[in-house]
Amino acid sequence: MARSSDELVFAPLGGVGEIGMNLALYGFGDERRRQWIIVDFGVAFAGEDLPGIDLILPDIRYLVEQRKNILGIVLTHAHEDHFGALLDLWPRLKLPVYATPFTAALLQAKRESEPGAPQIPVTIVPLGGRFTLGPFDIELVSMAHSIPESNGLIIRTPLGAVLHTGDWKIDPTPLIGVPTDEAKLRALGDAGCLALIGDSTNAVREGRSPSERDVAANLAELIRTAPRRVAVTTFASNVARMRAVAEAAAACDREVVLVGRSMERIAQVARETGYLDGIREFRSVDIYGHLPPDKVVALCTGSQGEARAALSRIAADDHPDVALSRGDRVIFSSRAIPGNEKLIVKVINGLITQGVEVITDRTHLVHVSGHPRRAELDDMLSWVRPQIVVPVHGEALHMADHAALARSKGIEQVLTCRDGDLVRLAPGGVEIIDEVPAGRLYKDGTLLVDAAQRTVADRRRLGFSGVISVALALSAKGELLADPDLNLMGIPEKAADGAVMAQIAYDAVIETFEGLPRPRRRDPDSVAEAVRRAVRARIAQRWNKKPICYVHVLET
Repeated sequence: MARSSDELVFAPLGGVGEIGMNLALYGFGDERRRQWIIVDFGVAFAGEDLPGIDLILPDIRYLVEQRKNILGIVLTHAHEDHFGALLDLWPRLKLPVYATPFTAALLQAKRESEPGAPQIPVTIVPLGGRFTLGPFDIELVSMAHSIPESNGLIIRTPLGAVLHTGDWKIDPTPLIGVPTDEAKLRALGDAGCLALIGDSTNAVREGRSPSERDVAANLAELIRTAPRRVAVTTFASNVARMRAVAEAAAACDREVVLVGRSMERIAQVARETGYLDGIREFRSVDIYGHLPPDKVVALCTGSQGEARAALSRIAADDHPDVALSRGDRVIFSSRAIPGNEKLIVKVINGLITQGVEVITDRTHLVHVSGHPRRAELDDMLSWVRPQIVVPVHGEALHMADHAALARSKGIEQVLTCRDGDLVRLAPGGVEIIDEVPAGRLYKDGTLLVDAAQRTVADRRRLGFSGVISVALALSAKGELLADPDLNLMGIPEKAADGAVMAQIAYDAVIETFEGLPRPRRRDPDSVAEAVRRAVRARIAQRWNKKPICYVHVLET
């Protein structure tokens, strides 16, 4: 039973107002004795606006503060934006993790592929299973999605039941796994649902998402009619698409060659967990060149134009084992994640330059989303009939449209929030009552750096206006002992009138130094600042950009 002071609260630390980096907190109890569970632990992918950054992770300082009150981490599925931050951040918390068999197996395979990754103990929960963590009675709801074993969570508490949808769609005929569990969701609605915390990704799109079987039929026809080699690129985690390609290839007596480490890793996990039963073994990449052109399908990573992925290297004619030529066919069985469009176009252009035919979802049904469109959202709201709707998993536009749809269904308590908001779901009406620390960490090589640091901002400046370094050797009397040493990086070689930029900077150093009063020449800090200002100003006169300038004064 709930005490009069108990509250049920929700706090997103990622995934609200953005696509990716999903991390949600649910808390129960009064303000001083609140217990928490974490749902998902994802990353987002860095774009061109974050030079040198590999991944974006949630700032979990609040979780570290609350660690003794957190009961565990529950994973809805194995997409990177839902579990990709675990290997980097779990050591700071060392909490129990709960996942279904495929998600647990993929996490283990990922850990084994990364040197030094922590050993994370995972409690495996069967599909549709139910377990208890403190005041939270958690039941898994099978959801159709673009990866095996995607789950919604029914989180029952003494103050009401919450449906955390996770990623989902309604697909009556999925290629693998079971359809979204309509019966369990309707039963929740009949029993009474306090709140739905729901996926908003496709709330701007009318109608329904097509089925994976429709895509499979189109892929089969495109592979059957291809005169020469076929390469298919898709998200490696889309095991249903992998199976569809394999079945289409087998029907044409073609061998499937896996190209890319993540594709190989997920194929292995899918076999271990039974999702590729009946599919003949895939061939290794070293056999590709020995197969006749009309007897091979290459299943490649790189659907998002990633520079180091297989298809990018093939498009640049830089892959050690796989090459394409005129008359071959490449199928992009994927859709661009926002921000990746330029990278993908670059790959497509590289392939077309080689004479390769490129097929995308612009002209053929070769990809469907794993997220619900408006008609599916309408169905979910009708089944569950929540008192409260909180849209998540989307940018502001997606969440606003999801909220408007919920209101149009007669749901009065609809709240849009942002990362770091503490939302009270019960008792009383839904309300933002406080904020908790939230932010971003950047994975920079092997390091995690706070997004507030100057690291990325300085890189942007370097990329925009370059850098000049100046070294001066001075005597104790403030005399130059040698010619200044200058190094210009990222600066045009010549000004508009043909003057050499390096000489312009050099002249600025000499003139500034010689113009300083003798007492100031003996002050290294004064010399450095005067030279820095002069060099930046002189270059800006000729270029209309002020480079970064570092001046090092050595006294001897």
